[in-house]
Amino acid sequence: MLDSLLLALGLVLVLEGLMPLLVPRQWRATFRQLMALTDGQLRFVGLIAVLGGLLLVLLLK
Repeated sequence: MLDSLLLALGLVLVLEGLMPLLVPRQWRATFRQLMALTDGQLRFVGLIAVLGGLLLVLLLK
């Protein structure tokens, strides 16, 4: 179980690092847009990300 959790964390770090590595200007612009969102909008984005991740995990399990 710990191996799977660490593997998932490693994949998240790789994916999170790809945008700033490959396209830093666009990543910065996207980050600025996220900073302009209200708390409610940001929570909705987070909710969609969590639900999408859970759906993916359930489909692949």
